[in-house]
Amino acid sequence: MPLATTPNSTPDGKPAVHRQLKIQVGAAKRLLKEHDLYRQEAQAQEQKLSKLADENAEEWELKHARRIAEESQRMVKDTRNRLGKAVQELTSFVASIKNKPEFENDEELVKAEEALKAASV
Repeated sequence: MPLATTPNSTPDGKPAVHRQLKIQVGAAKRLLKEHDLYRQEAQAQEQKLSKLADENAEEWELKHARRIAEESQRMVKDTRNRLGKAVQELTSFVASIKNKPEFENDEELVKAEEALKAASV
């Protein structure tokens, strides 16, 4: 269940928004890193599968390598979906506070925008 994403969800306002920004930025960065790692693993598994096929490996070995490669691809898709959702939530949260005067030149907001740029690449 996502945390409240309204900028004025608590009486103290700005600290709550900063806390929410840090949480969402951290989640987006973690998911981006996780997605990159799974992509690398999927590529390595595909190369391993190709190598086994070229070497005329036994059928059970090919089957096992194929199953591992398919699982890696599923994880790439899963992390892509989770990253997309995190980016979408962060984008809408940033948009909801960006034009408020108290957040003009705010360091946490700048970090959030940088994280969005990195995740969009």
